[in-house]
Amino acid sequence: MKTKIFETTKNDIEEASRLIQNGEVVAFPTETVYGLGADATNESAIKKVFVAKGRPADNPLIMTVADAAQLDEFVTISDQARELMDHFWPGSLTIILPIKPGKVSMLVTGGLQTVAFRLPANDSARTLIRAAGVPIVGPSANTSGKPSPTTAQHVWHDMQNKIAGIVDDGPTQVGVESTVVDMSISTPIILRPGAVTQPQLEDVLQMTVIDATSTESVASNVTPKAPGMKYRHYAPDKNVVMFDELDALDLKQVLAPNDVVMAQDDMIEKMGLTNRQAWSLGNTLETATEQLFAGLRFYDDDSQITTIYVQKMPPIGIGKAFNNRLGKAAGNQEFQI
Repeated sequence: MKTKIFETTKNDIEEASRLIQNGEVVAFPTETVYGLGADATNESAIKKVFVAKGRPADNPLIMTVADAAQLDEFVTISDQARELMDHFWPGSLTIILPIKPGKVSMLVTGGLQTVAFRLPANDSARTLIRAAGVPIVGPSANTSGKPSPTTAQHVWHDMQNKIAGIVDDGPTQVGVESTVVDMSISTPIILRPGAVTQPQLEDVLQMTVIDATSTESVASNVTPKAPGMKYRHYAPDKNVVMFDELDALDLKQVLAPNDVVMAQDDMIEKMGLTNRQAWSLGNTLETATEQLFAGLRFYDDDSQITTIYVQKMPPIGIGKAFNNRLGKAAGNQEFQI
């Protein structure tokens, strides 16, 4: 299969939407990461997504919509869930809801009676979905388990000749996947951290929201409710090691010639690293999160690199999402002197 690159012009978006209508897979941009789009009501198209990614069949998919009205056919929506939609959509929040009987393919849900929905903030994504006329599945457009793609070039690296097309809308802004909150139960639970935080959810709902992202585990014989909970994710082939600010000078002393560091600018300056030795994570939690997957992918493609050391962020706001993805990429391996 030849993979075509589409721009975000009206004609290109319409051509890409026709591919989706015809059961093909097209990668699309969001504000978080690039996704793999296929008609969520077409089982043969959904199967192509699993094949392209090499994704386990019990890893559920997120359904992505152009407006909240598209949900009504498929799920039961509580008043609390609608409050979240009204406040955070379009945006980086995925909401798990109970499905209406027979309305969602078990290929999408992994056999569960719940499904996750998101309405992205990216205009091109919503235009594509609206033109296709159906919700689309939207897992990250990378080989399963590898760092997620934040540019069309990342998607091309993993998906060329595996999918029909890629809509290129430049680099993503957030850089990590959306927050996932389970609203199918009485007490909401965050199953994956992202740009929308626990305090923000509690402020809107005026009720307790449990953050299970550091404690939730999934047995080998259990289907996870959300992506990223059961299988290894976000991991390059290279060795990845996390380090804290207090470890910086000790780390500098043991860096081998083929080791590199991903850190914020003040940390790079403190360690006296050259451009060849370091990848800048900027100066804020937001820039760090935006650059995480790009840096991991860049160094993973460099055959000379042995180990990638990545600075952990303060566990506040989107820093929790950064550390969550970094921990999975590193297999929770931390620097020790």
